[in-house]
Amino acid sequence: MRLGGYPARLEPGSVVAETYATESVSERHRHRYEVNNHYVPRLEAAGFMISARTNSESLPEMAELDTAKHAHPWFYGCQFHPEFTSTPRDGHPLFTSFVKAGLEQHK
Repeated sequence: MRLGGYPARLEPGSVVAETYATESVSERHRHRYEVNNHYVPRLEAAGFMISARTNSESLPEMAELDTAKHAHPWFYGCQFHPEFTSTPRDGHPLFTSFVKAGLEQHK
């Protein structure tokens, strides 16, 4: 079971890297599931971009839709719990990005 903060490197040029405005992050986990690296090529062929990986095992931490293949305004998947570090006054970067994308779509 993965508990606590784990560092991950962000894929340069990804929307996630732009959202965080950094090269690496450390996010809190509480789970026992991982993405099997055996299936990553299939996910990438289907239009997912693995946008963050763990430093030690190179396990996928975050995925997003490849915007070159899909015209979706905002789509992330993550292995961690962004709600653990989010507050009403200082929202987690992923939540802030989600709200901004929603407001932009509303215009």
